[in-house]
Amino acid sequence: MAKRGKLVLGVDVGTGSARAALFDLKGHRQGMGVSPIKMWKPRPRFAEQSSTNIWKAVCRAVQAAMREAKAKPGEVGSLGFDATCSLVVLDREGDPLTVSPTREAEQNVIVWMDHRAIPQAERINATRHKVLRYVGGTISPEMQPPKLLWLKENLPRTFAKAGFFLDLPDFLTFRATGVDIRSLCTTVCKWTYQGHARTSKHAASFGKWDGSFWEKIGIEEFPREDFVRIGRVIRPMGEPVGTGLTRTAAKELGLQEGTPVGVALIDAHAGGIGMLGAPGGGGLTAARLERTLALIGGTSSCHMAVSREAKFVPGVWGPYYSAMVPEMWLTEGGQSATGALIDHVLFSHRRSVELEKEAKRTGSSVYTIADELVHELARVEGLDFPAGITAERHVLPYFHGNRSPRADPSLKGAVWGLTLDNSVEDLVRTYYATVQAIAYGTRHIIETVNARGYHIEEIVACGGGTKSNIYLGEHADATGCPIVIPREPEAVLLGAAMLGAVAAEFYPDLPTCMGEMNAMAERIKPAGGATASYHDKKYKVFHQLYKDFTRTRKLMKDA
Repeated sequence: MAKRGKLVLGVDVGTGSARAALFDLKGHRQGMGVSPIKMWKPRPRFAEQSSTNIWKAVCRAVQAAMREAKAKPGEVGSLGFDATCSLVVLDREGDPLTVSPTREAEQNVIVWMDHRAIPQAERINATRHKVLRYVGGTISPEMQPPKLLWLKENLPRTFAKAGFFLDLPDFLTFRATGVDIRSLCTTVCKWTYQGHARTSKHAASFGKWDGSFWEKIGIEEFPREDFVRIGRVIRPMGEPVGTGLTRTAAKELGLQEGTPVGVALIDAHAGGIGMLGAPGGGGLTAARLERTLALIGGTSSCHMAVSREAKFVPGVWGPYYSAMVPEMWLTEGGQSATGALIDHVLFSHRRSVELEKEAKRTGSSVYTIADELVHELARVEGLDFPAGITAERHVLPYFHGNRSPRADPSLKGAVWGLTLDNSVEDLVRTYYATVQAIAYGTRHIIETVNARGYHIEEIVACGGGTKSNIYLGEHADATGCPIVIPREPEAVLLGAAMLGAVAAEFYPDLPTCMGEMNAMAERIKPAGGATASYHDKKYKVFHQLYKDFTRTRKLMKDA
């Protein structure tokens, strides 16, 4: 085998794009590429993609990263993938099968945010099966069992003809290597695989499937087939998959055949390992990890905490054994819409065009302009701190339901305190109140997990929202936790690259890799004082808005 280079490549497939980045073995980024991904929304609550389109986007992103880094194929020593927890359906030959009411074969991916399977999720939860204890007591329509049940009931030909039901991260390693090895992360977090059950008749796997669950919900085919279509070989993240890149995949990506590929991660979980080594002091110990929350923001947000012992938190996903940090239990909170909600609030307002024009004129972004206007509005109104501009503007941020800790995808959002004002200043006020509401959602998650045995006192953050000082500042002030910003802002890509680094044996294990490739860049302290008191009041309003919403819903049902 040819000598491998010491650059590691991370590939991240998000909701709207595929991204790739090259890093050296100390976690310094050398080059990056991005390519957009198509999405179809054939009906309300439906969101679909194409695995063929996704793979082509991955190839373009990798090639762009290689060009920016001026790297040759032989300089890339390994490759790791992460992706959203979307469901990919292939036939027995590995070709796409439709998941769409349009019956188009190209549309073979049910995106994580797709909520078509809410009725199926409700029926699954009504079984009260014991495996639901490991998803916070309530399965989400964003997970795979409800989506699979929807397929069986609504597209029975697709369900019958399918040869592979894959989580998107596992599709990427399968497409790259030709080997069907599933990730402990994807199967435990999104498929109800029992990673902590160390007995399996498949000696190559950790844990086991609970066949009685699938029988109970009406998909008895899976245990009858010995789980061949959803995964019989499940391995920890970062282990090598097969013999690396196939000749075909290597040619498509512009890399060398045989380049080692690591078992994949879900995107938020990649962000977790791409950040959790960053806070300074005391080394990467289990005790320190238990005090730290990883916040990964994007279209939605994930809140990742790990512990040495299993902690059961109603309404919060998990505990998941060894699904992110090896041999630790993962608790995963989340908000179904954060970046998507901020965009909705900004760009659905008639005055957003003015912000876009100003951003274009200054070579800035709409978010930067909005943040600047927040401070200007506070100055004009003579306030002691900017947060005060929202004293009579409040937002319930459940525009796409609530993932945790309320675990109710049917919830709706609300904006309280509107007037006839439709100025840019009014838009900025609602924007800022929305950012605060998202921060209160994070506080709610932290308080919920702390009540069940965690001691979260610090947040490490990455993702789109962390590019806004207001977003970061409001999270620090609203939660009372300092926010740590890692040196590498693309922490999800770094986490993906770490999987390859471990697969190529550049590091002996994932925790060692995390400690060596992560670093801290900045620490944002909460303001305290009058600012903290203000947020305490608004946090009470945040809970009151939820109570008011549930009361109005009940009134309408009783009417």
